[in-house]
Amino acid sequence: MAKGYWASVYPAISDPERLTAYEKLAGPAVRAAGGRLLSGGGRVVAHEAGITQRVVLIEFDSFEQAVAAYESEAYQKALVALPDGFERDFRIIEGID
Repeated sequence: MAKGYWASVYPAISDPERLTAYEKLAGPAVRAAGGRLLSGGGRVVAHEAGITQRVVLIEFDSFEQAVAAYESEAYQKALVALPDGFERDFRIIEGID
């Protein structure tokens, strides 16, 4: 079975401290849904139109599990905590078997 991934790219973070409320809710919600943090804002080398701001990669045992985690009540509560004007490019991706 192909794994599922969450890939988040943050084009601009004007106030990183305002992400704290989201992170306090999102981390436990993701772990409870079986997600494993693979990359959480470390170094980035961007090419072409790439963005060097924060990139987060989370792995799940399946694509369906990744979708269900996003739709979960716990993660939806975390989304409400995202600050106004916050921008990110979020994708749920199916891995290759």
